[in-house]
Amino acid sequence: MIKIETHDILVILAYVAIILSVIGVVLMYLEFVLGYDVENLISPTTIIKEGKEVIREQVVKDNIVYLPLPRIRGNMSLEEAIAYRRSIREYKNQPLTLFQLSQILWAAQGLTETKWKFRASPSAGATYPLEVYVVVGENGVEGLRAGIYVYDPFTHTLRLIKEGDVREELYEACLRQQWVRDAPVNIVVVAEYERTTKVYGERGIRYVHMEVGHVGQNIYLEATALGLGTVAVGAFYDDMVREIIGLPTNKHPLYVMPIGVPVKPYRITEEELWRAININRESIKP
Repeated sequence: MIKIETHDILVILAYVAIILSVIGVVLMYLEFVLGYDVENLISPTTIIKEGKEVIREQVVKDNIVYLPLPRIRGNMSLEEAIAYRRSIREYKNQPLTLFQLSQILWAAQGLTETKWKFRASPSAGATYPLEVYVVVGENGVEGLRAGIYVYDPFTHTLRLIKEGDVREELYEACLRQQWVRDAPVNIVVVAEYERTTKVYGERGIRYVHMEVGHVGQNIYLEATALGLGTVAVGAFYDDMVREIIGLPTNKHPLYVMPIGVPVKPYRITEEELWRAININRESIKP
């Protein structure tokens, strides 16, 4: 029988305390220095109890993906995101995290007001004619199966509507633009015009096109803020994209937006910007 002295127990407890302290320091470094969402790294599903997030159940249940709850504070200012935004077409062979996808979907169409259910992008008369679909490639998002998902802004969830990697088919439908095939994720923004035209008549068509531009810019800026890249693709065969997604004839694809980790992010300094503006000012004649 092994005899454990009191001194040995104290030594073991001291080591345990040191290990726990190191883990705490690492988690604080990840969250406050590197900007990782530690809560979602540990447990990325999302329910609320008494105003606080608590330990949760599984992320995916019955083809429903419970996305991490959206965060409204990030690590990049709006001005920086505007300055660094570019159309990015080359991506690393690296999946998105579920948190990154969650933030992009929230920025596109997520709730930003709780009484009237207003969303992140403005909509004429709050008619909200747009829907967001997500084409996830094989190993495209950590923890998600390859397939096509539709986003529900009210519950901040995804619903799997078609299983399998369809990026090759989407690439063909988008006139073989390789960034569609290479990106781990493609966002497809779809319009049901009647939601807006029944209120505003034919003028509503214009409002829908304005709205999809708002959504596209939100996706651009949020992707930039998350260290990701995207590009708005408008050249595609509508009927082919509709068939791939499985859309009815009254729903029309307007944007395909590949998203991935950029091979080379774009950056510019204030000094570079100021220098260019001042050079341009020299051409102004009194």
